[in-house]
Amino acid sequence: MNELWAFGLLAFTSFFTLINPLGTMPIFMTMTKDLDQKHRVHTAKKASIIAFLTILFFAFSGQLLFNFFGISVNSFRIVGGVIFFLMGMDMLQARLGKVKIQDSEIHTYVNDISVTPLAIPMICGPGAITNAIVMMDDAGSIEKKIILIAAITLVLILTYFILYSSSKVIKALGDTGNKVMMRLMGLIVMVIAVEFFFSGLKPILIDILKQALH
Repeated sequence: MNELWAFGLLAFTSFFTLINPLGTMPIFMTMTKDLDQKHRVHTAKKASIIAFLTILFFAFSGQLLFNFFGISVNSFRIVGGVIFFLMGMDMLQARLGKVKIQDSEIHTYVNDISVTPLAIPMICGPGAITNAIVMMDDAGSIEKKIILIAAITLVLILTYFILYSSSKVIKALGDTGNKVMMRLMGLIVMVIAVEFFFSGLKPILIDILKQALH
């Protein structure tokens, strides 16, 4: 029983740290500040559900999928880094704040951002996917697999409620506060992007060098 509790605690803390909903919240706020409450809640819900299903998908079939296509998590990190960098650049130049969304485009906009970049790779990034694959391999019993799924579910429910509560913060900051925060978050996102990119590139370059030396 103690072993199951320890495994559950490890699963919860590792996924909460890797998904980092508190870090995702300011980005979510800047991307949805022109939406009304209803559409903002819908975006948070959809992003959380898509991220949850993606993490479960990779937990059960990630290793097979990666092996089948001959791709690595490091390649996923590089792509995630590029997406983050472009998004951070837009935020830094406050482009997201300048574009007023037309009523006819709201549905499309919500669908677009709730999948990419919010669900993938912001909530369900390379770290969360790798963790899901590794922990599912480590879960040797049915009980541990159930606990792992429960931990992922709990983290994603918390993520939804954290994103949901961001509406209050948007109102408190006002228009100027939101623009300042967006530029600041743009810088942070670009730094995260560089970390992602090089953490994926480094192992690939080391492998290339090893093969070249042999």
